[in-house]
Amino acid sequence: MEKMLTRLTTMSLIFFFFFFSTLVAGKSQGFSRSLSPEALGLKKEKLSHLHFFLHDIVEGEKATAVRVAEAWMTNTSKTGFGFLAIMDDPLTEGPDLGSKTVGRAQGMYASAAENEFALLMVLNFAFIEGKYKGSNLSLLGRNEVFSEVREMPIIGGSGVFRFARGYAQAKTHKITVESSIVEYNVFVYHY
Repeated sequence: MEKMLTRLTTMSLIFFFFFFSTLVAGKSQGFSRSLSPEALGLKKEKLSHLHFFLHDIVEGEKATAVRVAEAWMTNTSKTGFGFLAIMDDPLTEGPDLGSKTVGRAQGMYASAAENEFALLMVLNFAFIEGKYKGSNLSLLGRNEVFSEVREMPIIGGSGVFRFARGYAQAKTHKITVESSIVEYNVFVYHY
């Protein structure tokens, strides 16, 4: 019995030695570490409001959104369920397409609801003007197209918008068979 206890104690000590050495080695040789925002040169977080108009042109020679895929039943669905479109839409300061271009909305949207017209939006707002030039905001969310105001999350960004989080409100300004103009108000926290 005494031999068994000694053997068990020895095995336990060996196990704990290897277990803790693995933990220590994992900490010093791991692939991640904790940082403070200051270590990356990040200063105080701020809240910004951006206001612009998105021009989604689906018909004609200058189309900015094109349908690239659809399901076998998309054309018989009352909501267009199952289609996928790729977009590279201009973002302008005002509702007129001729107003100053401030960026592009690049990404895709898909009809993702069988019984209502709701889109899954996956896009980047890529800015080309002012202090946001070269920076992007990423949006991922549900867009109930016929609701007066739709709210979608901003899930990240790059450039000036590193560590961004917030939301976008979309409101249809004008819609025709060929195109739609959507007003966006974006509220985003970033450094």
